[in-house]
Amino acid sequence: MALGISESIQLAASLVFAIPLGIFGVDTLLRGDTFLGGVALVVAVLMVLLPRMLTTPTDIPAAAAEKAVGKAVKMPDDEENQD
Repeated sequence: MALGISESIQLAASLVFAIPLGIFGVDTLLRGDTFLGGVALVVAVLMVLLPRMLTTPTDIPAAAAEKAVGKAVKMPDDEENQD
């Protein structure tokens, strides 16, 4: 699944904050504080995954437009083109 330009920028922005938090979580785990380190790692992973998995209010108009175009424009079948 290829990312568009805006999705790539959003992913990079998420990673800017998630990577240092993940490093802090690993460091905290290695020092022995498993709760704080685990929470930091979970938050870092969720910062990257949730924007990709959840539907946001800005995604709804794009999805509606895609459905409308799909219903309005019918692609010809391959069998009809070979006549």
